[in-house]
Amino acid sequence: MIKTVTFSVALALVSGCSYVGVYKRDLAQGNLITQDMVSQLETGMTKEQVRYVMGSPLLQGPFDENRWDYVFYLDEAYGDVEEKRVTLTFQNDKLADIEREGDIENNVDLSTQSGPGPAVEGSGPGDNAPVAGPSYAPEE
Repeated sequence: MIKTVTFSVALALVSGCSYVGVYKRDLAQGNLITQDMVSQLETGMTKEQVRYVMGSPLLQGPFDENRWDYVFYLDEAYGDVEEKRVTLTFQNDKLADIEREGDIENNVDLSTQSGPGPAVEGSGPGDNAPVAGPSYAPEE
């Protein structure tokens, strides 16, 4: 009986059915939208000027090239879900209307987390070392 209980507990721990929490990380998707970016937008700007400030839109109307949607979605690992949306409308290739949804005023902290999990690119011990290319000697 003791062997059966011990085997069942060990099997449950190995199979992932344990009381230990699962590692989760924040999941950010879409265009990063900051207050600084949105405050630079002014009606009358060209599409290229808007693209320089905001980047390429996440969604562009399939039937209306004059509507650009910038959407940011953050699913915090152990917290809430945050969504921001900026919809821009153009007339004659000039910015005509700016619609905001979500909490644009509060910028999202996307700093890297330390601790267990995958390493962040550029954080390894040899990442700042010069890259050695092939060495060629002239033939004589």
